[in-house]
Amino acid sequence: MSGDRPSPLVIERILRDRGSIWQQIVAERDLNALTVRMLSSSAIALACYGAVLGAFHSPLMALTSALKLPLLFLVTLAICLPTLYLFNLVFGARLSVRQSLALVMVAITVTSMLAVAFAPISLFFLITAPDYGFFKLLNVAILTLSAVVGLRFLTGGMQVLNDHGLLAPEAANAQAHAPVAVQAAPAPAQAVPAAVPAGATPATGQGAEPVAVPVGAAVAESTPNGAATAAPVPAHVPAQWAGQPVGASFPPGAPVAQRPWGSPPVRRGDPSQRPASMTLLYIWILLFGFVGTQLAWTLRPFFGDPGQDFAFFRSIDGNFYAEILRTIANL
Repeated sequence: MSGDRPSPLVIERILRDRGSIWQQIVAERDLNALTVRMLSSSAIALACYGAVLGAFHSPLMALTSALKLPLLFLVTLAICLPTLYLFNLVFGARLSVRQSLALVMVAITVTSMLAVAFAPISLFFLITAPDYGFFKLLNVAILTLSAVVGLRFLTGGMQVLNDHGLLAPEAANAQAHAPVAVQAAPAPAQAVPAAVPAGATPATGQGAEPVAVPVGAAVAESTPNGAATAAPVPAHVPAQWAGQPVGASFPPGAPVAQRPWGSPPVRRGDPSQRPASMTLLYIWILLFGFVGTQLAWTLRPFFGDPGQDFAFFRSIDGNFYAEILRTIANL
């Protein structure tokens, strides 16, 4: 699906034509409209999934969970986004606030849509196996899996921005301005001196007749001892490559047809050299996860223990990870 005719569902465009999403973020084109669409879609999807979580306790809990689950993701984003933006600035990246926000919103949109896609499965187990501990662990696993997939989209988008030089602009500029040896492409048929036998004196001056060698023929080259050797040019080599030295370098982005015969393809950077901002992205993802889980523990209950009365908030005691371990042990 092309970017000129976007799908009415932003998640469909992200999944089907993510390349156009990355290009739009790189160019900073209509990012406000794209971010608003992703924000509204994520809020609706998370509200639907939150209603399924709270339905285990009561309709009132379903309503409050539908309000608190979108709030959980948005507040976590508000807390962690400045850190991501400043990380990129410190290490020389050229990402704007809108680009950073759009990248993270892509991940949140994918996460929320995958979670709501699991909602029928969660509802099925709610009806057929209404066990509080099992239902809680099932939905924690669903949200974790959805978040992992969403964050994969975030790292993929950052990699695209890295390929465009937005994460390591100094390295990209140094490579673009590096001196390169460029050799003009000769005509398909080249005039070269005829092969000189061993011991003979080569003809010099204006009287020497050049010999036209078409592409695919063997070109005679002289060696230090005077013997003539043939350097065959394969017939399939395009005309503009013939006669160019193997390994000649060309500027980044040069068309394939301009690269000399036998030379390796030109790459826009060394993929083994990861910019520091990409490394810090993985650290930021861990930070995002810790903040999100602690905030979820603060905003609980989302499920609602059937043995307790309804409460909009619980007292803050313990932590999320200890509660998960305790639930597994009791299960």
